Amino acid sequence: MAVSALLVVDVGTSGVRSAIVSPDGSVGRVHHEAVLPSSPAPGLVEVDAARIADVVRTTAAAALGEVGSVAGVGIANQRATTLVWDRRTGEPVGPALGWQDLRTVGTCLMLQADGFRFPPNASATKLAAILDEVDPGRERAAEELCFGTIDSWCAWVLSDGALHVTDPTNAAVTALTDPTGSRWDERALEVLRIPPSMLPRIVDSSGPIGEARALPGAPLLCGMAGDQQAALVGQGCTRPGLAKATFGTGGMLDQVTGSAAPGALDRSDGGTFPIVAWRRGGETVYGVEAMMLSAGSCIEWLRDDMGLIPDAESSAEIAAACEDTGDVWFVPALLGMATPVWDFGARGALFGITRGTGRAEVVRAVLEGVAHRGADLLEAAEGDSGRLVESLRVDGGMSANPVFVQALADAIGRPVDLSATLEATTLGAGFLAGMAVGVWSDEEAVADAYHPARTVEPKLGDAQRATQRGRWLEARSRALKTIPELSAITF
Repeated sequence: MAVSALLVVDVGTSGVRSAIVSPDGSVGRVHHEAVLPSSPAPGLVEVDAARIADVVRTTAAAALGEVGSVAGVGIANQRATTLVWDRRTGEPVGPALGWQDLRTVGTCLMLQADGFRFPPNASATKLAAILDEVDPGRERAAEELCFGTIDSWCAWVLSDGALHVTDPTNAAVTALTDPTGSRWDERALEVLRIPPSMLPRIVDSSGPIGEARALPGAPLLCGMAGDQQAALVGQGCTRPGLAKATFGTGGMLDQVTGSAAPGALDRSDGGTFPIVAWRRGGETVYGVEAMMLSAGSCIEWLRDDMGLIPDAESSAEIAAACEDTGDVWFVPALLGMATPVWDFGARGALFGITRGTGRAEVVRAVLEGVAHRGADLLEAAEGDSGRLVESLRVDGGMSANPVFVQALADAIGRPVDLSATLEATTLGAGFLAGMAVGVWSDEEAVADAYHPARTVEPKLGDAQRATQRGRWLEARSRALKTIPELSAITF
């Protein structure tokens, strides 16, 4: 293989994938190994950072060994997972705290009284919690300890400790930076008693960073991005207005807005968050992000808890056994509801059940309910960005379900473009690394390289779509504030 290929290390929530991205945009030579988080108690999620380091080294070396040499190395990662290690030994001081970890909810609520709105899924209060445990006085932190998200850890591991870096896509979701993701926020560091000396240097998402000395030939590390931003680039969304949605266990929709920086990193009135999409050549591109907490987890509920389907794949066939739900509506709020309403006390609901409601109708209602939540995300993103999405690019496990994809196209009233690769995150990190070394000239070349596997057109007319959206939104409103005490909590 030509030396213009790229090596990508992609660390997700459940495992590490190392793969080769070719100049034609294909992803191959994949080496994957599971690294599952643990949950020692409800609400706690911990990650074995030492195990991740071992698997990053072995899988990256295996993928690189199949091609001999590469033009550069890219990193994609689960965002906001937080770890601290000793800069002299390279050993983690304890388990990393996963992005889903909720042990600092109380701290976040208390700090609101002082004017600080730290979300519990961000790194800020997680880092403070680790330091409170291992170094309450912060003496050791100032001299001996490094903080990083998973991208920082991978760069440290691959460079044999020579690089302590992060990029703006990851830095901005720590809740420790200014809105550009390029500068650490002194007030946030002060209130949490975090020494600036333990923070990584913020570098471009696409550009030369340093040598990956732990790998044969010491190839250049030249691309870094959080998973959702990497998927955005991997779906060719490198022009303002373009958007992608990823439907996995939950759902995330990201839209590129352009070069105008947000005034703050807080949640907007429409329920989205501003994000750094990427930074290249010192120039930052921004976007908005909308999220749903329950997507594929609703299919798991049908399978594992309700016993209505034997496996996730059969949900499409079972749902297709009926033409419609018979006016049954499902609200996918198993863990509360995020964009646009942000109600942690909302709960999942089924409305309109009659004696004639059967398994097929319930399964179809669940798929259509997730699709309507996808429409919620798109409407919120368009409202906050002021940019219309002509077609929505979709990836993630649920994109393989034809009934869901058609329901999504009908709910949004736009074409749905399905990703040609299941590894859009890996491909995006490859694009970022490739732009740094000339495999792709710029963002326009990346946009031109995008070709969907297929496009699904909506079948409903405007009037029918409006009726269905209205009925579903009515159901959504009835699922809110199911647990008022939780509904009163906001971040």
